Amino acid sequence: MEHITPRQSGILGLARQTGHVEVEGLADDFQVTPQTIRKDLNELCDRGLLHRIHGGATYPSGVTNYAYDARRLLAAEAKRQMGIRAASLIPDNSSIVLNIGTTTEQVALALRRHQGILAITNNINVAHILRDSPSVEVVIAGGLVRKSDGGIVGEATVEFIRQFKVDYAVIGASAIDEDGTILDYDFREVSVSREIIRLSRQTILVADAMKFERTAPVRIAHLRDIEIFVTDRPPPEPVLHICEEHGVRLEIASEGEGQAD
Repeated sequence: MEHITPRQSGILGLARQTGHVEVEGLADDFQVTPQTIRKDLNELCDRGLLHRIHGGATYPSGVTNYAYDARRLLAAEAKRQMGIRAASLIPDNSSIVLNIGTTTEQVALALRRHQGILAITNNINVAHILRDSPSVEVVIAGGLVRKSDGGIVGEATVEFIRQFKVDYAVIGASAIDEDGTILDYDFREVSVSREIIRLSRQTILVADAMKFERTAPVRIAHLRDIEIFVTDRPPPEPVLHICEEHGVRLEIASEGEGQAD
């Protein structure tokens, strides 16, 4: 899927500030025809970034996440590239934990060729991706299976994760604030993610640039709590400054990263 255009990014910014945008006003703001704006809004709504209403669109509330299958389609090629880049940072004969998310699934796909990997996950989809890889041993967490995405969450999952001390954690997120706060929607999932970070020697955050344009209500951690941040485009200047200040290694995945199984 192609990146959003600069005009569409501007529309998203206005929608985030005001909560909603209207076709006529946007046409005036951007000096284009209403038909062009309608096309932009339709594309943004098709991607799940806005909700279409008569005469315009509204910004998501920030308290609910997009449907899991829809999230798979958002920045799909960027996520594939990020998965390959993140997997390339993990050496053979490592232990890892991968949490819930469409981007962590792409990391799992790229890990299938690794040797001697012990993979622990609370993501049924990740377990399925890795289960028949001959050189990867998969351990799946116990707990409540969330119907929407196959994530395993809750206190039982947290207790299960506490058994381990692993080399790498690979975590996703739903939003990243400019102050460096990493955010998600479900407090039960966040509890698991916090424990994963605590029990890992190095944490790799995988999050595409759309996460800078979104918000979510529950705090996972701060960028200073992770070691490596893999994304698809350079972050906003405040986030870049935070990464530099706290020694977070920034990896920008680009086209041509290669092929994963």
